[in-house]
Amino acid sequence: MSALRYASTRGRAPAVGLSRAIAAGLAPDGGLYVPEHLPTLDPRAFDPRGDLAAIATTLLAPFFAGDALAGALPAICAEAFTFEAPLRPLARPDALLLELFHGPTAAFKDFGARFLAACLRRLRGEVAPPLTILVATSGDTGAAVGAAFHGQPDLRVVILYPDGRVSPRQAHQLGSFGGNVQALRVAGSFDDCQRMVKAALNDAELQREVPLSSANSISLGRLLPQMGYYAHASLGWWRTHGMPLDFIIPTGNLGNALACIWARAMGLPIGEVRLACNANAALPDFFAGGDYRPRDAVATLANAMDVGAPSNFERLRWTYRDDDAALRAALRAQCVSDEEIRTTLLRHARGQIGVVCPHTATALAVLDREPVRGDKAWCVVSTAHPAKFESVLEPLLGCPLPVPPPLAAMLERSPQAEPIAADEAAFGHWLRDWTA
Repeated sequence: MSALRYASTRGRAPAVGLSRAIAAGLAPDGGLYVPEHLPTLDPRAFDPRGDLAAIATTLLAPFFAGDALAGALPAICAEAFTFEAPLRPLARPDALLLELFHGPTAAFKDFGARFLAACLRRLRGEVAPPLTILVATSGDTGAAVGAAFHGQPDLRVVILYPDGRVSPRQAHQLGSFGGNVQALRVAGSFDDCQRMVKAALNDAELQREVPLSSANSISLGRLLPQMGYYAHASLGWWRTHGMPLDFIIPTGNLGNALACIWARAMGLPIGEVRLACNANAALPDFFAGGDYRPRDAVATLANAMDVGAPSNFERLRWTYRDDDAALRAALRAQCVSDEEIRTTLLRHARGQIGVVCPHTATALAVLDREPVRGDKAWCVVSTAHPAKFESVLEPLLGCPLPVPPPLAAMLERSPQAEPIAADEAAFGHWLRDWTA
């Protein structure tokens, strides 16, 4: 199997190997790394008895072929995929729920963060200077990255989150690590946090002083493993029912949805993909025929999806060779208002699945707009445990939510997060001081 090379979505940087792309996070021209082509796989190539780790190993092998990390891929997957992603039936006969929140921080980001940490541990040479991982978060990414990297030698993490725009429990998680993990509460939006991270990664002088990488979904090391649970779910359904599985995915920065789209492009038995968005309408407006126009993020009940300029849109356009007509034909995106989120949460709280998080509720609301059909199977992606959003759910439902043990253990720690202005220069100065 020949080695894949990885190029920038902006086409102004040389192609590199996978290890270098993972270590860098962002390409030198400010673009996102993509494989020069997406490999294809026959669904029959996967072990029908394979667990998540085994399925991910088979799926990702073409991306790792010829790279220094290739021999370690089975061990990396075994370290990352240590918890389940179960499929649960919903009350309507054509629908299921894919639960991705059974990891240590109760969100789907745990899969990609642990995979990236396992890769970077193996890429660190004995004499390499410490590497500082930057992560902008709208709620869940930062905690997953903090948990995956906490206590790792020669790896430091800086988490930037929008002050007052994440749930209280999310904020507590983000500041609960200490040691080599530092949280910064930014006086701005998630898009400000993302802009500050990208500016630091693109600052050559700062990079010489403070070696940096990223753990957002702009990192291939975060994005690639997320294809694993879509492969596992769709293969299981296809083998049992002889038909593809359609997905409805809560969507903010587009990394989770892009993983599903890439898995489909590789030949996995995945049918339609729908993007469920909150009131942030950059994607729904584009798929309705408008120009792609980033805008300021709007605060909603589904805060982790409060993104006005989704980074992975560059990769999405690359996937369809910048053919917007083909892209619009391949996907649909719909907005869900806060009022509809509330209504959906209340309706499903009394049903078979019970309480879900506000982000999952956006996908359930999109499902509720679809007629029941015998020739389709919709899979709603459940991205986080509802207990992380007690400030939204407990007043709405009128009762406390049980907290899973790993989350409860995090909430017992004392949180600490430093305030910082939404300013690129201020962040650069802070990084130099913190790592001095």
